[in-house]
Amino acid sequence: MWTFFHKLASPPHFYRLAKTLIPWFAVPGYLLLVYGTYAGLFLAPPDYQQGDAFRIIYVHVPAAYLSMMAYMILAVAGGIGLIWRMKLAHAVAASAAPIGASFTFLALATGSIWGRPMWGTWWEWTDPRLMSELILLFLYFGYMALRGAIDDTAKADKASAVLALVGAVNVPIIHFSVEWWSSLHQGPTLVREGGPAMDTAMLYPLLAMIFGFTFVFGAMLLRRIRTEVLHRERRTRWVKDLVLAD
Repeated sequence: MWTFFHKLASPPHFYRLAKTLIPWFAVPGYLLLVYGTYAGLFLAPPDYQQGDAFRIIYVHVPAAYLSMMAYMILAVAGGIGLIWRMKLAHAVAASAAPIGASFTFLALATGSIWGRPMWGTWWEWTDPRLMSELILLFLYFGYMALRGAIDDTAKADKASAVLALVGAVNVPIIHFSVEWWSSLHQGPTLVREGGPAMDTAMLYPLLAMIFGFTFVFGAMLLRRIRTEVLHRERRTRWVKDLVLAD
C-alpha cells in the first residue's frame, strides 16, 4: 500500500495517471450535466412558491458545494505539502485555487440573481451565508495573490499553505451559518433530518447536476495539475524526454 502512495506522489507517475483519468471524469460528468439540465428545465415542475425561478438551484447548489469542496482540497493538500514536504501536494493546492474561486463567484452570482425576486434585493450584507461565502472568495484571491507575490516556489508553497489552513475555518462557518444565526438564506434542503425536502422530480435533476459538476471539476483539476507539474518539473530529465518524444 505504501508503495502505491509513494508512486502516486511521484510527479511523472501522477502526470501519466491523470491523463488516463481525465476522460473517466469528463465523459460521465458532461452526460450527467446534459441530463440534469434537461430534466431541471423541462421535466421538473415549478415550485409552488417560487415558480420557475427556483430552477437556478440546479447551478447554484452545485457551485456552492464545489466552492467549499475545492477549498478543503486546497487546504488539505497544502497541509500535506507543508508537513511531509510533498511537492505534488502543493501542485494540487495551486491548481485547485482558480477553479475553486470560479465556482465561488458562480455561487455568489447565481445566489444574487435568485435572491432578487425572492428577497427583493440583490445582496444582503447582514446575511451570514452570503458574507461567509464572500469571505471564501477573498481567501481564494488572497491565496493566489500570495503565491504570485513570491518568486521562490518553495517559499510560496509554504506561505500559501499556512494561509489556506488558517482560512479553512471559514468552510464550516459557511455550512452551518444558516443554523447558527438568523438568515434570509433557506436551511438545508438535501442533508437534513427526515430526508431531502424536495419532490423526486426536482431532486433527481439536482443530484445529477451535483455529481455532474463534481466529475467535471475532477477533470478540470486533473488537467490543471498536469500543467502545474510540467511547470514545476520543467528542468527535470523526464520532462525534457517528454518534450523530445513529442
